[in-house]
Amino acid sequence: MNNTLTDVAGIRVGHVTHLVGATGCTVIICPDGTVGGVDQRGGAPGTRETDLLRPLHLVNTVNAVVLSGGSAYGLATADGVMRWLEEHNIGYRSGTGFLVPIVPAAILMDLGIGELGIRPVAAMGYAACEAASEGAVAQGCVGAGTGCRLGAMRGNEFATKGGIGSASVELSDGLVVAALCAVNCVGDVLDERGEIMAGLRQPPDGNTFSGMLNALKTIAHMEILPPRSDSNTIIGVVATNAKLNKEQVNKVAQMAHDGIAQAVRPAHTMWDGDTLFALATGEKTANVTAIGAYAAEVVAQAIRNGVRAATTLAGVRSLKD
Repeated sequence: MNNTLTDVAGIRVGHVTHLVGATGCTVIICPDGTVGGVDQRGGAPGTRETDLLRPLHLVNTVNAVVLSGGSAYGLATADGVMRWLEEHNIGYRSGTGFLVPIVPAAILMDLGIGELGIRPVAAMGYAACEAASEGAVAQGCVGAGTGCRLGAMRGNEFATKGGIGSASVELSDGLVVAALCAVNCVGDVLDERGEIMAGLRQPPDGNTFSGMLNALKTIAHMEILPPRSDSNTIIGVVATNAKLNKEQVNKVAQMAHDGIAQAVRPAHTMWDGDTLFALATGEKTANVTAIGAYAAEVVAQAIRNGVRAATTLAGVRSLKD
């Protein structure tokens, strides 16, 4: 066990990082037969191929999931992932014989940090596949977590650096639940005691945190958003080696959002695009309620780990600075 998403056997994770642009992408490559689901709760999502993951739709399995920076431009990274999968003969075989890789994706907004004009492209998605491995997942300012920040309402000077975080738990007899999240939320991130560990900083020196709920009081009667307050989200993946059907996997994705609510205050705002994918590789018989409950736990821990692993970048201070 390495306490990251790759503790689920067969899952591979690859990052591509552009430090100058403060952006990047992360790909999760799935073993054959992985059943996928999704639950999207934020008010500002950017996604691709999420409808097919819901019950009542034809395709049950997915080949890869992409998390990317770059706002909607970053969805182009999934094109590169599809090309890599096609070259490796991985995908859904249509009734007419065509191979179509199934690659759901979600993005986060990081255009307001780093050099302007640099954003993830299809080649980055391809390169992330080339870099994918079953080793411990790198965390912090890498991949989709490169340009993450928390509490950006007052600009980068008073925001806190976020990043990619991961966590896992073994329940019993090799049954594993794990998560990987890119932490770029509006709200404050709370530690295990429920206290603010990162978020919107308090002027003039930014050495203490304002508390996002306190900040929201000042805009409670405003119909128009303050500048820089609409560039946030948490996107991520929960994976398990449990044997679950499509309806059950979607239930796990739904329950996993409780982990965001545990670790982020407030969560699921109109300015967040909060989206969680769920993957089940089908090795172990399991109870869906138990898997969903622990999915929430590992999501909360992955969010905290992403903040703790982040480093100062492009003028946004980390928790450590």
